[in-house]
Amino acid sequence: MADAAEIGLVLYPGVQMAAVLGMTDLFNSATELAGEKGRAGPTLVVSHWRMEDGAPVRTDASGVIDGASRPCVLVLPPALGDPIRREDAAPFAAWLRECHASGIQLASICAGAFLLGETGLLAGRTITTNWVIAETFEMRFPDVHVDTDRLLNDDGDIFTAGGVMAWVDLGLKLIDRFLGPTIMLEIARQFVIDPPGREQRYYSTFSPRLLHGDAAILKVQHWLQASEAKEIGLDGLAAQSGLEARTFLRRFRKATGLTTTDYCQRLRVAKAQDMLQFTTRSVESVAVDVGYVDPGAFRKVFARIVGLTPGEYRKRFRS
Repeated sequence: MADAAEIGLVLYPGVQMAAVLGMTDLFNSATELAGEKGRAGPTLVVSHWRMEDGAPVRTDASGVIDGASRPCVLVLPPALGDPIRREDAAPFAAWLRECHASGIQLASICAGAFLLGETGLLAGRTITTNWVIAETFEMRFPDVHVDTDRLLNDDGDIFTAGGVMAWVDLGLKLIDRFLGPTIMLEIARQFVIDPPGREQRYYSTFSPRLLHGDAAILKVQHWLQASEAKEIGLDGLAAQSGLEARTFLRRFRKATGLTTTDYCQRLRVAKAQDMLQFTTRSVESVAVDVGYVDPGAFRKVFARIVGLTPGEYRKRFRS
């Protein structure tokens, strides 16, 4: 079909089939809706791709794809279990590099970023993935910067999406791109899902880097966790590490990726998130309990880190 925009979903080892089938249904429903509304433009069709004997094989999931066509986008859905092994990723990675070089856009969701990382195409880029696996990803791909606050990252030629269910957000973004915002918003309403605009940091909790191998810094991290970051003066932190202050600051930033101030703020905010979700205490009381004398300052720090005010967070996530 000359006017078809094909989206290919890659079925690699461990892929979450619920996401594959959900995206297939989402795209097919959007195309059906566009047809009902008489919208001019491309038809959105879906293909599934797998490796057989080291070669890519396509299944026409929409049943209407011209055999000579090629996808506009190849999507690596989320995975279940451990990240894909390098030896299993190798044939996919080589093929994906060829596709990217030919102009096909690539996208990953959650742990699909590990397969995308094996292509080497992410070097020097900023991407997003699930915050739960971010540290493991950074250790495997140290030349890639991970920003887990973002739910979607769009570099034009490469998309990355955050958590397991971020396939919904990526799917809506692709529908918007190929079929327009009217169809995207109508599909979001039909599927009862939020349109793009939310952020992954609404849902995440602080997950500090602990696998960096710097024993002096790890000791300080454990102490901060146990003391709930109530004592954050530089002299006290450096004393806990047994290092000179300037050396401590440099090694702390290298090991954790954060300044001591930002690290302690994130620990405090993580505790506040739990209290807002599971207790009925006032925001002012929560602020004092996590170490803020000024509730206004607490609200500003909370909103900067979480992306929501304390009141908005409680309304969204209250148990």
